[in-house]
Amino acid sequence: MADIKREIERKYESDDSGLPDLTGVAGVAAVLDKGVAHLDATYYDTADERLAASSITLRRRTGGSDAGWHLKLPVAPDVRDEIRAPLSEGVPRALARLVRSRVRDSDLSPLVRLRSDRDVRHLVDADGRLLAEVSVDAVHAERLTGGAAQWTEIEVELADGVDPVFLDKVDKRLRKAGVRPSASASKLARALADTAPKKRRKPKAPPAPVTAGDHVLAYLRAQRDALVDLDPAVRRDLPDSVHRMRVATRRLRSAFRSYGRVLDRAVTDPVAAELKWLAAELGAGRDEEVLTERVTAALDELPRALVSGPVRTRLRTWSHARRGGSRRRLTAVLDGRRYLELLGALDALIDAPPLRKAAAGKPGKVIGAAVGKDFARVSALVEQALALPPGQERDVALHEARKQAKRTRYAAEAASPALGEPADALVRSMKTLQGLLGDHQDSVMTREALRDLARQAHAEGESAFTYGVLYGREERRAAEDEAALPGMWEVIRGGAAPAAG
Repeated sequence: MADIKREIERKYESDDSGLPDLTGVAGVAAVLDKGVAHLDATYYDTADERLAASSITLRRRTGGSDAGWHLKLPVAPDVRDEIRAPLSEGVPRALARLVRSRVRDSDLSPLVRLRSDRDVRHLVDADGRLLAEVSVDAVHAERLTGGAAQWTEIEVELADGVDPVFLDKVDKRLRKAGVRPSASASKLARALADTAPKKRRKPKAPPAPVTAGDHVLAYLRAQRDALVDLDPAVRRDLPDSVHRMRVATRRLRSAFRSYGRVLDRAVTDPVAAELKWLAAELGAGRDEEVLTERVTAALDELPRALVSGPVRTRLRTWSHARRGGSRRRLTAVLDGRRYLELLGALDALIDAPPLRKAAAGKPGKVIGAAVGKDFARVSALVEQALALPPGQERDVALHEARKQAKRTRYAAEAASPALGEPADALVRSMKTLQGLLGDHQDSVMTREALRDLARQAHAEGESAFTYGVLYGREERRAAEDEAALPGMWEVIRGGAAPAAG
């Protein structure tokens, strides 16, 4: 079973390779010498270094107190999640799955070996509590295909539960002593740079957007990258990860639909269909999560006298049964061939885009026209829904308007670099509209869930009273949303959609 540790650290280098006196750092009562550890780590990657390109490291290390396999995933500057697994000959399956969206069908092979002599110090406060571990690492790097390098670096790792501000205090003391931040984000990054073949060149960054096609492709590339980046988080069931990955699929599909004059839909439609499939698989667990949170919040607001029977227990049982199945299914989807083929199709589409004639046009004109067309669609759908009497037909119409509001919002997001504030204003208004219509749709779905829960409770001889109370409150909430829509829409309609320039 893999262990997870949040690692917050900073790396430094010094001309004299020494460690300055750190007893002067605020809060440090003593610097304890913990001796020297001899570490031997082999780093794994694909032949074209896909993990390194994403600032991910996978290593098998012996020596020290944490020998084993370590997978480090970036979280934020200076912050990584280190996922550990016991020593084994091959890459542990649990770790390999977390990098599958990047590795695809390529093999993970030994790339670099790092041997380090680590001189460790502990910074402790007056109570003997560990604040940070500081080490001076004498590193010898060997690229297994040829090439070697060596250097010395200082590493400061924050102890668990300590305020990250403490690192700033250590940083100030180190800089004052002439120590400077490392130019490399990790030992592996430096090893790869220092042992790279002389003729090797870094891939060029995409040029700044100029044409309409450039802008659309930049947006697609960002969403593709988001989808790939979120894969490990979804597998780890991190908060909001499924929702964010689902949004990335929606943004891609919306861009294909909205910018059909830029990209040939004969090519993008099959990819969009696969994205829709993935979004549906992601949505099963997410929809369940939203419903459970909504019913739980409503229960919390009810007076105790209105809660009859084991309502919370039944809700937990209902949620866990459905969510458990969706989690297992989603993991199987991410491990499946169809998902890998979708990622490959996205790469191919972005690398060799099916550009149409309008792609070479001025961004303001082409993109502005596309966003204006989307706004006209959402306008027609809202007007159609408002003309219907309350009931199921209107609920369906409002749901369709909500979906189009999302598409329009995403189209405006893609247009923002080209159109500026008009597009940003449309993003804000569509987000507001989407919020109200989304709350209405959540109420529709929650009422369906409450009916299901009431049926189950009744079948088990439990009171269904509380579910009826919650159902009535959801009906009232939906009615309030519908009553607020005309006024909101008047305000939104009063603003103009971004005009083509």
